[in-house]
Amino acid sequence: MTAHQKANQIGGHAAVALLETYGVDTVFGIPGVHTLDLYRGLADRKMRHIGVRHEQGAGFMADGYARASGKPGVACLITGPGLMNAATPIGQAYSDSVPMLVVCSVNASSDLGKGRGRLHEITDQRAAIAPLTGFARTVRNAAELPAAMADAFKLFETGRPRPVVLEFPLDMLSATAEIGQPQRQKAARPKASAGDIAAAIALIDNAKAPVLIVGGGTVDCAAEVKAFVEKSGVLCVTTTAGKGVLPDSHHQSLGSTLVLPATQNLLTHADVVIAVGTEMAETDSWVNMLTLNGKLIRIDLDEKTMRRDYTPTIGMLADAGPTLKALCDGIKAGRKPDLATAAELRGSVRQGLTPVQQKHVKVLDAVRAALADDAIIVTDMTQIAYTANFLFPMERSRCWFHPCGFGTLGYAVPAAIGAKIACPDRQVIAVAGDGGFMFTVQDLGTAVEQNLGLPILVWNNDAFGQIAKDMVELDIPELGVKPKNPDYQALARAFHARAVKPASLAELQEAIKAAFKADGPTLIEVHEQADYLR
Repeated sequence: MTAHQKANQIGGHAAVALLETYGVDTVFGIPGVHTLDLYRGLADRKMRHIGVRHEQGAGFMADGYARASGKPGVACLITGPGLMNAATPIGQAYSDSVPMLVVCSVNASSDLGKGRGRLHEITDQRAAIAPLTGFARTVRNAAELPAAMADAFKLFETGRPRPVVLEFPLDMLSATAEIGQPQRQKAARPKASAGDIAAAIALIDNAKAPVLIVGGGTVDCAAEVKAFVEKSGVLCVTTTAGKGVLPDSHHQSLGSTLVLPATQNLLTHADVVIAVGTEMAETDSWVNMLTLNGKLIRIDLDEKTMRRDYTPTIGMLADAGPTLKALCDGIKAGRKPDLATAAELRGSVRQGLTPVQQKHVKVLDAVRAALADDAIIVTDMTQIAYTANFLFPMERSRCWFHPCGFGTLGYAVPAAIGAKIACPDRQVIAVAGDGGFMFTVQDLGTAVEQNLGLPILVWNNDAFGQIAKDMVELDIPELGVKPKNPDYQALARAFHARAVKPASLAELQEAIKAAFKADGPTLIEVHEQADYLR
């Protein structure tokens, strides 16, 4: 038996072959001593492997890949520290409902739970990561592989998509594997009952001032959202995760303004609120609870979310697109939308901005002018992104990525790399603050290796600006929020990346356009105190 034939019969190779059955063609990771049999499978199947500098980068790249492509992002990680290094991006994917599959090694079956001091050992690795996942499972032999993989993809396709971790004991990875040729079976999402659809139609038809809230669960049904909005006459607000599902230019759109008092006040006066694919969580509105005085219709794939915090008058555990189409088909046409209120609210978005936010607007307008309509913008937890979340105009879904729920720093650069890997023919730009950029600066190396024409805009205020502001407002001394920054231009060039520091807004636009055409990433540094922003 040749080495190649033997490889085809071991667990690690079988796991990778099964991934290919599910359409996986790209994996992010770092090879390690415990994952060599998985990497044997990756090499044999000619699957694209994107090497990273830290497992956190692998997780964030898988996240960006998934958000951009709509397919699960896949990371391959080693036992113990490898998986734990990726806990933050796994948590982010959990919070933001991103389909991510993490395949990793774990100590040999005979060592699990023994505390023998084995390399990379955690007493219970699965239990350590499980709270951040849709589910985590130890696959103890190759016979369990098909069911484990099927359960993961069933969650991605039919429920609220969340990360899944499949861990493989070392003995399973190297043991003989016979799983045959399993065929992928497409699972179906739940459907709303005819009774619930009829009841919802009656509520909507009788409403005087209905409002629609759409979240991240609607990113793949923009056409259904638009059709429903236009026939029903509702005004529509999106969450940050749903940004662009209804174009901001649409006359019934309120944009992603759920954080603004004017939109929150509008919701208090709505007699019917239809919430689709959204938790309506704190990080959607930045208030503890929205005040909803009218009746509530909720459509969601997560039953717990649908009934938590806000008790719906009608709750439908169902896919957003077909449910909105059924409602649209059944409701009466003819309600005139309150276009005056919509126009007034949209016109007020740029009013009352702070001096710093006014600087943000100048930069964001220049960024928007340099981008195509379908460009992907990946942001970090940074003040300029907080302004952009409600103010940056967006015309399409799956174009605005922000780490909403978990709120981690370091997201923008690696997630933008993953998005660009998924969509090489589209413009992708990362926007990070100086603090967050330093969390994952090493991922510049991956962007250089992959020759990605990726502009990385670093908003530099020489601080963890939001926390510094909060400390000042609470009369707390600014402690730990003014780190000594490196020379970002020199740092980028040390990674063999391009670096520019525009001297005007016009130069900023040109720098972004030039970065898209380059054969590697470009760091574009914009300082908050730049003369052209005064």
